[in-house]
Amino acid sequence: MNFGTLAVHAGQEPDPTTGAIMTPIYQTSTFAQTEPAVHKGYDYSRAGNPTRTALEKNLAALEGGKHCAAFSSGMGAIDAVLKLLKSGDHVIAGNDIYGGTYRIFTMVFEQFGLSFDFVDMSDIENLRKALRPDTKMVWIETPTNPLLRIVDVRVATQLARKNGALSVVDNTFATPFLQKPLELGADIVVHSATKYIGGHSDVILGAAITNDGSLAEKIHFIQKSSGAVPGPFDCFLALRGTKTLHLRMQRHCENARLVAEFLRAHPKVKHVNYPGFESHPNHSIAADQMRDFGGMLSFTLKSDDISSAKKLTTFTKIFTLAESLGGVESLIEHPSSMTHASLPRDVRIKSGLEDTLIRLSVGVEDGEDLIYDLEQALDRVSS
Repeated sequence: MNFGTLAVHAGQEPDPTTGAIMTPIYQTSTFAQTEPAVHKGYDYSRAGNPTRTALEKNLAALEGGKHCAAFSSGMGAIDAVLKLLKSGDHVIAGNDIYGGTYRIFTMVFEQFGLSFDFVDMSDIENLRKALRPDTKMVWIETPTNPLLRIVDVRVATQLARKNGALSVVDNTFATPFLQKPLELGADIVVHSATKYIGGHSDVILGAAITNDGSLAEKIHFIQKSSGAVPGPFDCFLALRGTKTLHLRMQRHCENARLVAEFLRAHPKVKHVNYPGFESHPNHSIAADQMRDFGGMLSFTLKSDDISSAKKLTTFTKIFTLAESLGGVESLIEHPSSMTHASLPRDVRIKSGLEDTLIRLSVGVEDGEDLIYDLEQALDRVSS
């Protein structure tokens, strides 16, 4: 089946009891057993729930995977995947990854004996040089958050495999509609399903998907044992979101392209980070491994005054100043003081994340209205 059909139907079927088309919300903590340890596939909702099972099957199908474990947040999924490692293991990650990922790596898992190196993986030689005998995981974001750098997933995962390391791709920005990391060689794909998969800014949820049965068994064990599981209503909301994922992503991409072109031509804008531009350093890789270039972009103003950047985020009327991304509504934010504030400033600057960087999550509103909104906001910013 093609993506749109899978989005609507994968993992779901009419309820056998009532014929309900939508997967029911099985709002229960426990399930009746006919005898001790004899049940109809479910015993306790931390271990499994029919609504969650439907979502997990749906997300696995969309990613071209065999197994999925859903979590109560994207960070819950990341936490579970890191628990596949042991003290003394080394991890290589991008140097402009999401601030929350950097935080859990350095402030939580380092104290348990994991070590991390952060490199610009858009230049694959940096990854090659960073690999060590004790490197057990390569953590890839592409496009990256918030600089929209592109990593060659095929080459990066090959290098990881040759080194005996697991490769993990955070596919939140691209979604499985635009990019299939498992098909490109990744061992595990993670999502903050809060974002494009849910798509309506009304649910917090994460997922980890793999084709490897052994890895899946370990991740499900961690899911059950650590307990960071989503509730059935959250799973229902995410299932509702995946049904329109392909339609929304088409509009997100269309609008982001319009906004990026507008900003690139604006006299007050210094630089736009958008992989759809042929001038983007790894545009050809993005064009090869992605269906389209996504709904995210970031830019800097010609003014180096951080107050100008912050003020701009408060001048928009359609773009809402808020963290997160991937909802139907357009959002604007200032990464250095919001989503990436947990990164020390010297680390941010070294990675290329300037204090004046502004990130946009371009929604599905009318593109002309979005451009007008940015135009009037830019008109109010000092040159």
